[in-house]
Amino acid sequence: MEAAFLTDPNGLCSAQEVLTRPSPVPAAAGVYGWHFEQAPHPDLDAGRLLYVGIAPRYMATKTSKQNLRKRVRYHYRGNAAGSTLRLTLGCLLGLELRRVGSGTRMTFGKDGEADLSKWMADNARVCWIEQDEPWALESQLISRLDLPLNLQQNSHNAFHARLTEIRAQARSRARELPVSK
Repeated sequence: MEAAFLTDPNGLCSAQEVLTRPSPVPAAAGVYGWHFEQAPHPDLDAGRLLYVGIAPRYMATKTSKQNLRKRVRYHYRGNAAGSTLRLTLGCLLGLELRRVGSGTRMTFGKDGEADLSKWMADNARVCWIEQDEPWALESQLISRLDLPLNLQQNSHNAFHARLTEIRAQARSRARELPVSK
């Protein structure tokens, strides 16, 4: 049932809907799924589930303060250093990854992150389901579904090697450039 709700949801929310107050996204634990009206890469199909994420992530030693609302909103308006989804999308879209701050964090810079947020507002749609232990469901979904934008636990996916290479090349280029201010 959970897989069907994420792969063929009754409704997908846009950035505009998610970022309104009150947000329709609950402040609860769960799994979220990302669909894209325009695919971020020519080898991927538009209009279908391409990525799943969870909130909170499993943490054996402490309690995470993340929930669906915080995490989904961050993906729409955060930066690549704090969002694997944003990092992946920006790399696939050809944005320039840069080292920032102390030089250990990598983002697409102010302009690149703004461009990515605009692209996501235009193309990314999200759905979710509440789940007390979302990490258990995430593993099941990744093993059963074709989720090309997920890397962890997903080496069996046909797009995994390509995405891994694209992200590695972007990081390598970023290390060669001076740290952005």
